[in-house]
Amino acid sequence: MKHNFRELQIWKEGIDNAVNTYAYCKAFPKEELFGLTLQMKKSAVSIPANIAEGCGRGTTPQLVHFLDISLGSACELETHVVIAQNLQFLENNLAHQWISALHLEQKRIRSFCDKIESGLL
Repeated sequence: MKHNFRELQIWKEGIDNAVNTYAYCKAFPKEELFGLTLQMKKSAVSIPANIAEGCGRGTTPQLVHFLDISLGSACELETHVVIAQNLQFLENNLAHQWISALHLEQKRIRSFCDKIESGLL
């Protein structure tokens, strides 16, 4: 394994985002348990899981592919947060804080992917 996912900041941030997602969703209405809440949790968990899976694959193109999936999941979660905010399941300041964390995660995943593709890592 060329990259140990447990040492990557993007994986650690992904874990933090997933844990926070579970915590924030506890306050959502119970009727959302199998709706928006479930989708948010799935996309949140997908971020670090795909980073880890990509690191466990044997080639750079496979790693880049799974990083791309991880980035897509981060964008998906951001969309869910906006929807939750618009439905007033989240206070605006919490939604903005959460989106800021996701933007940072997206930026770092893109940067890591760019460095891998350019041969810097």
